[in-house]
Amino acid sequence: MADAVRLPLEVFFDRESRHPNKRYLIQPLGGGRIEELTWGEVGEQARRAASWLRGRDLPQGSRIAIISKNCAHWIIADLAIWMAGHVSVPLYPNLTAESVQQVLAHSESALAFIGKLDDWPAMASGVPEGVPTIALPIHPAGEFDFSWADLQAANPIQDSPRSAPDQLATIIYTSGTTGTPKGVMHNFSNFAFAATHGMDMFQTGEEDRLLSYLPLCHVAERMFVEMGSLYAGQTVFFAESLETFLDDLRRARPTAIFGVPRIWTKFQMGVYSKMPAKKLDRMLRLPIIGRIVGRKVLAGLGLDAVRNALCGAAPVPGALLDWYKRLGLEVLEVYGMTENCGYSHLCRKGEVMPGWIGRNSPGVEVRISEEGEVLVRSGATMQGYYKDPAKTAETITADGYLRTGDKGEQDAKGNLRLTGRIKEIFKTSKGKYVAPAPIENRLAVHPRIEQVCVVGDGLPQPMALCVLSEVGRQEAANAARSDLEISLRSLLEEVNGDLDKHERLQGLVLVKDVWAVDNGFLTPTLKIKRNIVEDAYGKRFPEWLERQEAVVWHE
Repeated sequence: MADAVRLPLEVFFDRESRHPNKRYLIQPLGGGRIEELTWGEVGEQARRAASWLRGRDLPQGSRIAIISKNCAHWIIADLAIWMAGHVSVPLYPNLTAESVQQVLAHSESALAFIGKLDDWPAMASGVPEGVPTIALPIHPAGEFDFSWADLQAANPIQDSPRSAPDQLATIIYTSGTTGTPKGVMHNFSNFAFAATHGMDMFQTGEEDRLLSYLPLCHVAERMFVEMGSLYAGQTVFFAESLETFLDDLRRARPTAIFGVPRIWTKFQMGVYSKMPAKKLDRMLRLPIIGRIVGRKVLAGLGLDAVRNALCGAAPVPGALLDWYKRLGLEVLEVYGMTENCGYSHLCRKGEVMPGWIGRNSPGVEVRISEEGEVLVRSGATMQGYYKDPAKTAETITADGYLRTGDKGEQDAKGNLRLTGRIKEIFKTSKGKYVAPAPIENRLAVHPRIEQVCVVGDGLPQPMALCVLSEVGRQEAANAARSDLEISLRSLLEEVNGDLDKHERLQGLVLVKDVWAVDNGFLTPTLKIKRNIVEDAYGKRFPEWLERQEAVVWHE
């Protein structure tokens, strides 16, 4: 564990020195063009940008924002900010102007790097007056105060600055499924602890490849890709767009990949769109042919080289994990929060149990409170919420345990199972409490359902609002609605059969909308905003319940 005290910049300088000509970041530029940056080139650009930042004479520890989708220069800008002695404040690339203004003002950001964005005009007015903007090489049209070329004209810093372990590295603003985003403060020691232990667990190295496509501003991608690449020396490929994603994935052929459940489901739906589910499942059951077919399916997705496949951020249907295992890919569930660098629990290979996340990761202590809340403590625990000591005191116990907000239980071996959210549990009009997450997880197994939100606060009985998958929507549009309804009624009976009477669903409501980040139903990490869902459909709840139908169409 010699690397345990090595901080991110120290690890980067070591790699820059040892193999400056080894490729590090692979950036698609459109039209099939690719830019490859070596460790030495990344260091050179970061050092020049750091020199320019130092020349601004900002107070040490100034906050500097990064507003961009994933790209090579997101990581280079982050390194430059640290080399200059400042704190990075990453923002989601699809925030509203109001949210941009809120984060930049709250963090008192002195500068803002602007990079790859889809709708900068909708965000630009949120940058407070007096906050200069710097355009990264890939940037939207518009006027900016400085260009990346301006920064690269500076002479590179000649020193290799070492950060202090307790020095603030970043403020990560949570995506906020409810309420106002909070600024999570992590120092360099937090990152070092999580990254060092994580790389030891996965046994990754310099020959491994990653594809960066989930928001780098989110802690999971920040740790898995940015910190993972620094500490293990992995090569990072970036995705260009949704339209080119499969090509990007095949180009990278990652050896390690992290995805949220919705991503893994989309991969599955993409396969089913080319081969009927029943036919594929039948072929996978055949001993020899099944293995050949499984390998071909994975190769078609660009996942045939994967050694470490992780899934997190939301409950994962057991049937989905089983499907990938039959293809020959064991997807492991991971559990963590922004507040602990996403480093808490992980399912070990060969130990997957349906419904259970796995054991705590090395260096993580766990206990279950009297209320059933999961509490964790490790060197990855945040320093607190920026400018909010009261909320910090609510979230971190006097002896340093982080309150996760999740209810859970452990078995004799330390495996963790989540049973719901402390605050998401609702009470029906009959006075009975219902935890929605486990029910949603059971419904999400169905291939015709993509998203689920179980509601019932103040209602006589819960019901589930469902968004159909692409395959389900196609069936509904192609006069196959009756067959779809039969399948879903069967699902409802099956799920209700395993629930207590007060938990049983009145019915499934198939909403006509698609829940997305753009229309406000999902957070940038694709989690459902329950309050938004309830506000959007709440007026119809009594009407849908009165119909007493197993499947209700939202017309």
